[in-house]
Amino acid sequence: MKRALAIDLGASTGRAILGTLENGTLRLEEIHRFENRPKETDGAFRWDLDELMDDIRLALKLAHEKGGYDCIGIDTWGVDFGLLDENGTLLETPLHYRDESSLGMVEHFCQGCPQSELYRETGLQMMHINSLFQLEACKTSRPEIFRKAKTLLMMPCLIAYLLTGEKKNEYTAVSTSQLLNAATKTPSARVLGKLGLTEEFLGEIVPTGCVLGHLSEEVCQSLGIPSVPVIAVGMHDTASAVAAVPTQEKDFIYISSGTWSLFGTELDAPETGDDACRLNLANEGGVFGKIRLLKNIMGLWLVQESRRQFKREGDEGVTFADLEREARAAAPFTAFITPDTAAFEAPGDLPERIRAFCRESGQHVPETRGELMRTIYEGLAFRYRKTLAEIEELTGRRFDSIHIVGGGTKDDFLSQFTANATGRRVTAGPTEATAMGNLLLQFYATGEVKDLSEIRRISENSFAIKEFLPQDTALWDEMYENWREITRDAK
Repeated sequence: MKRALAIDLGASTGRAILGTLENGTLRLEEIHRFENRPKETDGAFRWDLDELMDDIRLALKLAHEKGGYDCIGIDTWGVDFGLLDENGTLLETPLHYRDESSLGMVEHFCQGCPQSELYRETGLQMMHINSLFQLEACKTSRPEIFRKAKTLLMMPCLIAYLLTGEKKNEYTAVSTSQLLNAATKTPSARVLGKLGLTEEFLGEIVPTGCVLGHLSEEVCQSLGIPSVPVIAVGMHDTASAVAAVPTQEKDFIYISSGTWSLFGTELDAPETGDDACRLNLANEGGVFGKIRLLKNIMGLWLVQESRRQFKREGDEGVTFADLEREARAAAPFTAFITPDTAAFEAPGDLPERIRAFCRESGQHVPETRGELMRTIYEGLAFRYRKTLAEIEELTGRRFDSIHIVGGGTKDDFLSQFTANATGRRVTAGPTEATAMGNLLLQFYATGEVKDLSEIRRISENSFAIKEFLPQDTALWDEMYENWREITRDAK
């Protein structure tokens, strides 16, 4: 039996998971789990790349000691990147997408280039965190770095470069950059030209399912491990997670639930017309040539950052289970927020910013932790309902089921609220969908799995899936209209 190793990096944690495929079932063994801790450096909010690489190298060694592996796949969050000079040297530690330098850069870049034209070209949701606008910020505020930059590597591809020496971008990862033409899936000469760059800036773009490179001699000698191929999986974590959605339905809605909630469906071709632009939906690259039409929604970040604040205030032992239990006990529908409010983006005292939003909008101010958490959960569920309506409007389809995958599937409370708010059947699981998609795409590359349908069938067979049916829909319908009215002008 072949064994594969998934290096799966989320915005708050990383994990290394060994996968073994046997009789149509995928078995997982977690080898190493670690925190992904960004930090303030040189006046900017950056990823701790050195610490990440130390943990990845440790994972490679630990997995070798556990019996070894035949190949490796790497996935991370989207939009962030590293810049290399002409000698292949990293020019600066990659910035975190929550760094404030890109604020205002959408408007700055779009001077003389209407957002509607940019959308028709790239098909991406207008978000200041996108790589394009981070590059515009670099050009504006760090011109000495921008002038020296010869190659951009998306975050998972940068990690692969540090392990293999191969400077290549995988399609699903670079599709989040807003530097590709959505239809041709190739570098946009128009967008890059406006930055003063050429198509060579993105280097070689490789498809999902190919061999990206092999572990370098330096890496292997330092760790005492053999060289194995590094596979270009869906290197954007959502692409790998969606590959593992446990369904054979042609038309389905997924939520890849974690720090972000990626809410969308799968298409054969991008939607970049006026209606999609108005709805600000993203066309991101999927596996096997698919397009993931989705909305990036600020997800469990709201819970995660609130918990961090509670810990800073002295409750070091507070757990996510504690917060869910307190939310269940709180009164329903006492205040309404939308997760995408700009004031909720930055780290810090998020509970106070939520209270300020409620105070300024003339609502009840949630004072207890339970009230605050319930307001977050209800706001997420209502945002999902709104996005479902937008996607159904654009595609002309009705979706009967919503499939939640990823870490957020542990939160039964939110899954039930999602069913209540949308009036649709919800399934939750698998929790490790990203790692599963990563591993199964490696097995596809090595010939163990034949196609996307088989990947999803294996996912369906490998882990138990929870089901949630709508409850109290009349009340949720009424409260949704209240939510829409109160949050209509939220920025």
